[in-house]
Amino acid sequence: MLNLEKAGDGVRVLHMRDGENRMNRTWLDGMNALLEEVEHDPAARALVTTGEDRFYSNGLDLEWLLLPGTEDIREFVVDAEALLARLLGFPTTTVAACNGHTYAAGAMLALCHDYRVMRADRGYFCLPEVDLGIPFTAGMDLLVKTRMPLNVAHDLMVSGRRIGGEEAMALGIVHDAVAEHEVLASAVELAGRLGGKDPAIIGPIKRRMNAATIELLLASQGTAPA
Repeated sequence: MLNLEKAGDGVRVLHMRDGENRMNRTWLDGMNALLEEVEHDPAARALVTTGEDRFYSNGLDLEWLLLPGTEDIREFVVDAEALLARLLGFPTTTVAACNGHTYAAGAMLALCHDYRVMRADRGYFCLPEVDLGIPFTAGMDLLVKTRMPLNVAHDLMVSGRRIGGEEAMALGIVHDAVAEHEVLASAVELAGRLGGKDPAIIGPIKRRMNAATIELLLASQGTAPA
């Protein structure tokens, strides 16, 4: 479902291979375990995350979360926000290779990376919480507003509209929009070119830069459909 591979000098690629890559407990635990592995790899200097086929990540696994006897959705969201906070301060250069649909919490996952490469021809970036009836938490709100121009954040958050890769690049959300077969290679090249920084230096820089967002994400009480 989730696995790591080496791709060039110091670059680690985290593959998400579970269809829509929706976030449930298995996915969350797997992500944290692999992030731990990268953090403790002395040769790792950059991390790329990617999905497969038509999906990067479609966000929370609401079907699972709303089943009787499943975890409390608010408590799960708290743990998911802790993962977002972890990525914001991750001690390597990070690049999201958005190979397909990047929705809701999956879009926030991509926004937590230092850089984003998106598929230009198909696949959408979308923050549909307004239509799902799920309020943004304070941490999610600040994350979105600090990762793109404020007027763009306002439009996407209140409209819930979806945008393609070329528009996402024009709006300053992603750093490059390329053909499907170039997404991962472009992300790996970018990670290799801009990575290589000392984890003991880049980690604190990112944690201080994103301190307000990280604090709110870690203090969250979660959210759920209204």
